[in-house]
Amino acid sequence: MLYAWRLGGHGLRAAALWPGRAGLGGLGAGIRAREVSTSWSPVGAAFNVKPQGRRLDLFGERRGLFGVPELSAPEGFRIAQENALRKADLLVERVCSMPPGPQTVLIFDELSDSLCRVADLADFVKIAHPERAFREAAEEACRSIGTMVEKLNTNVELYQSLQKLLADKKLVDSLDPETRRVAELFMFDFEISGIHLDKEKRKRAVDLNVKILDLSNVFLMGTNFPNKIEKHLLPEHIHPNFVVTGNHVIIDGLHAEAPDDLVREAAYKIFLYPNVGQLKCLEELLSNRDLLAKLVGYSTYSHRALQGTIAKNPETVMQFLEKLSDKLSERTIKDFEMIRGMKMKLNPQNSELMPWDPPYYSGVIRAERYNIEPSLYCPFFSLGACMEGLNILFTKLLGITLYAEQPAKGEVWCEDVRKLAVVHESEGLLGYIYCDFFQRADKPHQDCHFTIRGGRLKEDGDYQLPVVVLMLNLPHSSRNSPTLLTPGMMENLFHEMGHAMHSMLGRTRYQHVTGTRCPTDFAEVPSILMEYFANDYRVVTQFARHYQTGQSLPKNMVSRLCESKKVCAAADMQLQVFYATLDQIYHGKHPLRTSTTDILRETQEKFYGLPYVPNTAWQLRFSHLVGYGAKYYSYLMSRAVASMVWKECFQQDPFNRAAGERYRREMLAHGGGKEPMLMVQGMLQKCPSIDDFVSALVSDLDLDFETFLMDSE
Repeated sequence: MLYAWRLGGHGLRAAALWPGRAGLGGLGAGIRAREVSTSWSPVGAAFNVKPQGRRLDLFGERRGLFGVPELSAPEGFRIAQENALRKADLLVERVCSMPPGPQTVLIFDELSDSLCRVADLADFVKIAHPERAFREAAEEACRSIGTMVEKLNTNVELYQSLQKLLADKKLVDSLDPETRRVAELFMFDFEISGIHLDKEKRKRAVDLNVKILDLSNVFLMGTNFPNKIEKHLLPEHIHPNFVVTGNHVIIDGLHAEAPDDLVREAAYKIFLYPNVGQLKCLEELLSNRDLLAKLVGYSTYSHRALQGTIAKNPETVMQFLEKLSDKLSERTIKDFEMIRGMKMKLNPQNSELMPWDPPYYSGVIRAERYNIEPSLYCPFFSLGACMEGLNILFTKLLGITLYAEQPAKGEVWCEDVRKLAVVHESEGLLGYIYCDFFQRADKPHQDCHFTIRGGRLKEDGDYQLPVVVLMLNLPHSSRNSPTLLTPGMMENLFHEMGHAMHSMLGRTRYQHVTGTRCPTDFAEVPSILMEYFANDYRVVTQFARHYQTGQSLPKNMVSRLCESKKVCAAADMQLQVFYATLDQIYHGKHPLRTSTTDILRETQEKFYGLPYVPNTAWQLRFSHLVGYGAKYYSYLMSRAVASMVWKECFQQDPFNRAAGERYRREMLAHGGGKEPMLMVQGMLQKCPSIDDFVSALVSDLDLDFETFLMDSE
């Protein structure tokens, strides 16, 4: 998952100078290679031992978080933000007083960089730092920078300095493609604040942006809020599955994996019972997004949100979803029949298939058919072995090695955070990845990639190295064993490392389009592609060794694991199609023709197939409506692209260096600095159609008959 700090957090980005995208850019010719450090150590060993205490540093100077000197104490955030704001004022003054030209874009990017370098870092610290004082100081820094961005978004003189450049055809024609695209992206983002409108409409746009931000925050909190019911209304024997306080049972989730049908049914009906306040909040959020989109010149919010994406417009998205739904239809029906059969076998008196059944019963089928008990696999997936596996893959594909580097005192926020240097065999040091992998109190339960500092070419010709954080929630090592990963954890690690490599491997001239700052439906391609490598026996056999005996993971166990993921996969994909379609309708033509709940019921029956349950409102728990409004389809489209790249370029040989170099050159090297479809075309050597995307997704569901032959030997 990508974590992008968006002012407003609502997809119609208020922040012209705020890269809420995910992306990479042009290979910076002539950038000096950095020398290799003697303090680096092998990556695998570093993750299978506990971090050493830093006794030698006890009297040393504190470096500050991420090596930023000011951030050795919480008060440093104030100094950092004041410096950034001062620099921003000087850059605004400079760009407004100079004639338009390529330098205009460079200064805009430097302005964006000076603010992002504080806010991106603060945005991570405010949710991840174990000390409250640091979290609060970071929160304040985010607010302060956010206020400055709002001010800049309504600075007409600043807007006009960019407009003069883009209005001069001769000047525009003289710009290289990346510079031109970045200038257009800045302008595109500016206009969502309504800066091109008259004064009254501009004020209306600013007010709508603020209102959308507030509604987004309220809705997001409400998606996780538990529901309660008087305990006498629930059968007593299921009480122990929930939290009971006084006379009430608290339901804080769907309990989708609970073996007892009644527990799942109760959780579904109570957790999804509509909350009037949350319903009103969603309606207002959708309505205000629509008003803002229309105010700045778009027919719907979805049309605005999909500008610059692979899909380009909502009509293409709906065509993709409808064609995919048609192709999945027969397979989904078969999956539901199989799930219904398992329910009948285990619960003959109540065999009607309901929406709370598929996750549990498909898991039962998977376990029964393939014997994929995680405890059988964990000993082969020690964290150190998995990291070494990534290292082997990156070395063979891209000529890159990961080295563990000892952080300085005060550089990391928790002693179990590891720092990795990413080093290319000829280009030298490319950047740093901080690995915050282990569980701790108050740490968010999400696997995420955070950009801390974007890469860019500086005025002196040197390159500003990218810095990112990967955050996972892995168990700590024990006295008897290193940290052992389940197959799902191993796949997540590969996924998140895909994002990190996207950030490391570009050499964009501009940080506004660095790393993962590219359109949403392209941003997940590199991470999902890594899942294909994680499920390939030729890759897994390079590193999966039993931590005690050194035995390799048997091939048939890898095959069983891969094939087990295809059990009921059509029904799972159909569910994603339903969610994505619902998202498109909510952000389509307004006013909506009926209530959000009626739309949910109709869409569920048409695009999923299991019955709507009266007095439930799943949409009120759909947290992705905030960060992925009108873009929930992106995961499916990214998976389609990743599938095609895998089959065309890596399936025959997952270590093919020529294919790896092409992948870097055509896809990873540009971030958001090039149109996503042009990058896909460059990689695949053809322009894929919607039918190609659909076929790629559906063919992934086919079982590999080699597995059955192997298991029967």
